[in-house]
Amino acid sequence: MREGALLLWLGLLATGNSVHGTDPPRLPAGLGDSWTGDAPSVPTGLEHDGSEGKVGEHGDQAQTEPLDAKQQSQKSKSGWGTFEQSGFLDTRAGMRTQDDPYEDQLSLGETRLQLRLEKSGEWTRLRLVTDLLYDATQDSGNVDEVDLYRNRGFLDLREASATFHASDHLDLKAGRQILTWGTGDMVFVNDLFPKDWQSFFVGRDVEYLKAPTDAIKFSLFSSVANMDFVYTPRFVADRYLDGSRISFFNPALDDFIGEDNTLKVEQPDDWFSDDEFALRLYRTIGSYELAAYGYHGYWNSPSGYQPATDRYTFPALSVYGASVRGPVIRGIGNIEFGYYDSTSDSSGNDPLVRNSELRFLVGYEQEVARNFNVGLQYYLEYMMDYDAYRSNLPPDTQARDEERHLLTLRLTYLALNQDLKLSLFTYWSPSDEDGYTRPLVEYKLNDQLTMQAGANWFFGRYNHTFFGQLEDNSNVYLAVRYNFSFD
Repeated sequence: MREGALLLWLGLLATGNSVHGTDPPRLPAGLGDSWTGDAPSVPTGLEHDGSEGKVGEHGDQAQTEPLDAKQQSQKSKSGWGTFEQSGFLDTRAGMRTQDDPYEDQLSLGETRLQLRLEKSGEWTRLRLVTDLLYDATQDSGNVDEVDLYRNRGFLDLREASATFHASDHLDLKAGRQILTWGTGDMVFVNDLFPKDWQSFFVGRDVEYLKAPTDAIKFSLFSSVANMDFVYTPRFVADRYLDGSRISFFNPALDDFIGEDNTLKVEQPDDWFSDDEFALRLYRTIGSYELAAYGYHGYWNSPSGYQPATDRYTFPALSVYGASVRGPVIRGIGNIEFGYYDSTSDSSGNDPLVRNSELRFLVGYEQEVARNFNVGLQYYLEYMMDYDAYRSNLPPDTQARDEERHLLTLRLTYLALNQDLKLSLFTYWSPSDEDGYTRPLVEYKLNDQLTMQAGANWFFGRYNHTFFGQLEDNSNVYLAVRYNFSFD
């Protein structure tokens, strides 16, 4: 049945030419060595053009910065300004390149209609972005069960927000929104906003790596420094790996789990009690962007375990960090660090709660030839209380390493008047001896129609390391997207 659905989706893609973006999510604490972080060591820096790109520090800044004098004048004349309507129709099909006994061969098979509505006035901007989805990989009984936090069902509400330009020094944005900051490229240190790792690993556009959150964002602007403060009244977790789409190794069971045996969790979900706070102070000095960060909330992916209930948990977490980004030699360099204070186990004596960590990232990118860009990064996770962790670890339990090292490489080449894009993003962990590669070919037939072919290839020496355990989930996919707008 699923194989027939795959043929149908491939047929749709074939006819599309004439018709018409720390490593991966970490497993919960208590899962042993296969769980090496709270979220995949992945992208930080999202430049969002609907294709494989970056998700980064200024990803949503364009929506919050004060309007310039010309824009203010135009909007004061037109009252609420123009009524902007746009969207896209996206069809994707993918399959695993090898048999996975815990998941279906069809890894991706969906048609997505996104509708965007935006209306701007002199002091206010309203924005609505919603996706209507048909997903052939999900059981028919789950189609009508909409869960806006776990991305299940036929509806995915991406944004529903109102931005108020209170003055030249203050903006307020409230509602469902996509938030991002930090300096890395597909590796997150101080960006604790929710990610959708399941979408990332099955071949959805890279824009879906960033999951929405319901929050209030205050932005203050001054000549000394700028500040962003985000309050989330109810904790929003990552759309983490739970076995429903991606299988992984569970050391507690000494076996893999998949769609028939998904991860059971106990998640904080009380409004105004289980809340989150995030702060960023930033300014530019010369050509360099400096920022300091703070966060108080919870580990975004399951990072604790309660034997009494057999449930994985989201322990309390506070993060403090800083970053700098600017010109280096002939390119752009960045340095970022963050101290992860696992406040539920500050001493590190509980091996079933993720230990406190120091995370460090350094990166460099440069255009080495015309239309050819190269980016390199080094990322480190260092466990703070390793001796206490090892001394309290139960016998015969696979221990995590004290240090986890990760290298990334991004290659991007544009050709045919930049209508053809060839890109490769690779993660490789010399400490875990595993990796993950994302090749992508994208071609713009015209301003409306774009085609993609890509893959997610996982490899590793051991089945308990993060990328190594995902090896059977390697997949290839095809996509066709038609963009439209209404005047």
